[in-house]
Amino acid sequence: MSKKRREIPNFGKAIIETHCHLDYLKEQSVAEILQRAQSLGIERVITIAVAPDNLDIIISLTQNHDAVWGTQGVHPHDAGHYSAEVDARIRSNLALPRIVAVGEIGLDYYYDHSERSVQRAVFEKQLQIAVDHGLPVVIHTRDADDDTRSILSNFTGRMKNKGVVHSFTSGPALAEYCISEGFCLGFNGICTFNKAENVRDVIRITPLAHILLETDAPYLTPAPYRGRENAPFYLPFVAEKIAEVKNIAIESVLEQTYTNSLSVFFNTPRVINE
Repeated sequence: MSKKRREIPNFGKAIIETHCHLDYLKEQSVAEILQRAQSLGIERVITIAVAPDNLDIIISLTQNHDAVWGTQGVHPHDAGHYSAEVDARIRSNLALPRIVAVGEIGLDYYYDHSERSVQRAVFEKQLQIAVDHGLPVVIHTRDADDDTRSILSNFTGRMKNKGVVHSFTSGPALAEYCISEGFCLGFNGICTFNKAENVRDVIRITPLAHILLETDAPYLTPAPYRGRENAPFYLPFVAEKIAEVKNIAIESVLEQTYTNSLSVFFNTPRVINE
């Protein structure tokens, strides 16, 4: 007999899912996922673009579901498919009212699906788009801390809105640099994994005013549901683990990360709750 898993907790507080990929979810329809998420307090969902061939899909999701907002950008895995035409499409689509950021952009030296020089050039081009449009960025970085910091240092002074380094698994040096420059760090189900003490160490040193909640669904499902397809409705487990790691009340985590999310993506002044 399989062990019964805990029910997903409902803390009675509004939550914003700041990073998922709704177009990659297969086990339920988007409408079913959103309905369940909303029943657990997930008020808004930001679904993330990653490649030229899903830019329009993201826009369609934002137009067909009231709870969904989106981004436009090209992930480092697909940097080799970036072109002047793609650049122009992203710039044009950023005028749409439910597109809130440039992303997912950055560097991935773990998989190296694109040449590193190409990744760096495409990261720079998209940071410039964010500067030009005054929008925040959603950054992916893996095994590329030094180059991520070096490239960001050429743009942060010109960025009206900074954004988030999502699914943060880098070291404390990059964390401290990004925080000092005004970025938030996004944490997801990784923080619940037994072997992810390095991520929990970064959570401990990150001020709550610089933390965002995310799932990165369909990937990185939090315990106790590892092995299942991830979805935004598992976010309460991420918030719960952050509260545990920081030894603070879950209500404090939910209230502050909610106002952080509004500030980063929805142009709402950030309130820091003491």
